[in-house]
Amino acid sequence: MQTFLQSLSYSFSITGPIFVVLALGVYLNRAQIINDNFIEIGSKLVFNITLPALLFISISQTSIAESANLKLVLFGLVATFAVYLMLELVARWLIPRREDRGVVVQGGFRSNMGIIGLAYCVNAYGGPGLVAASLYLALVTILYNILAVITLNRSMNRAGGVAKTLKDIARNPIILSIVAALPFATMAWPLPSLLLRSGEYFAQMTLPLALLCTGASLNFKALRADLNSALVSAICKLMVVPILLISGGIALGFRGMDLGVLALMSSAPTAAASYIMVRAMAGNAALAANIIVMTTLGSLFSTSLIMFVLHGLGLL
Repeated sequence: MQTFLQSLSYSFSITGPIFVVLALGVYLNRAQIINDNFIEIGSKLVFNITLPALLFISISQTSIAESANLKLVLFGLVATFAVYLMLELVARWLIPRREDRGVVVQGGFRSNMGIIGLAYCVNAYGGPGLVAASLYLALVTILYNILAVITLNRSMNRAGGVAKTLKDIARNPIILSIVAALPFATMAWPLPSLLLRSGEYFAQMTLPLALLCTGASLNFKALRADLNSALVSAICKLMVVPILLISGGIALGFRGMDLGVLALMSSAPTAAASYIMVRAMAGNAALAANIIVMTTLGSLFSTSLIMFVLHGLGLL
C-alpha cells in the first residue's frame, strides 16, 4: 500500500502543478483578466525570448558529456519516424475524408515538448532533466516540422513546402539557442555574470507564462465538431504512441531519468503549432483545435498513469 501511495504521489507531483497553472489560465481568460492580445504577445515572448533563454542558460551551464544521451536522441528520431508511418496507415483505414488524414496524423505524433514536455521534465528531474529534454527537443522538433509538412501536403494534394520549413527551422529561436549553448557546455566556458543573471530572469518567466497562455487559449467550443477523427488522433497521441516509444526504450535498456524523459516528452499533448500550420494551409483547423484541447486535458491523466506504472515497476 505504501509503494502504491508513493507511486501515486510521484506521478501527480509531476502533472499536478501543470494542471493548476493551466486551469488558472482558463479562469483568468474567462474572467477577462487576460485576453487574446495577452495570449498572442505572451506566446511570442515565450517562443522568441524566454524559452530560448531558459534552454541556453540551462545547457551552457551543464556538462554535455555527463548529461547528454545521444542514444536516447537517436532512438527518439527513429521511433518518431516509425510512429509517423504507422499513423499514416491508421489514418488511411479510419479517417474517411482524405483532407483530414494529415491533420489526424500530425496530431498523433507531434508533441508539445517545448512547453508541456519541458515542464513535465523540470518537475520530475530538475536541471539535469531539462538538459536531457532540451537536446531531445531540438532534434526531434526538426523532424516534427518536416513530417508535418509532408503529411499535410499529401492529404491536401499539395506540393512543396519542405524547403520553406527548413528555412524556418534554421531561424527557429529555440534551435538557435540550443546550438549556441553547445560550445559553452562542451568546452566548459563560463558565462559573464551579467549575462547569466539577466538570462536567468527571463528563464524563470518561461514555464509559468507559457502554461498560462496555453490554458487561456484552450477553446472548449471547438469540441463540438469532428469528434470521431479527433478521438482517433487523441488516443494515438496519449496512449498508443507513448506506449510504443516507452516499450522500445525499455527494450533498449533505458532506465531512470532517460526513460522518464522519453516517457514525459512522448506523452505530452499535441503541439499548438499544429493548429497554426493547418490553418495556414487552409486545412480543417477546427479538427486541429479539437485534437489540441482533447490531448492537453487528457495528457494530465494519461501522463500521470504512465509515470505511476513506470515508478511502480521500479523503472524510474
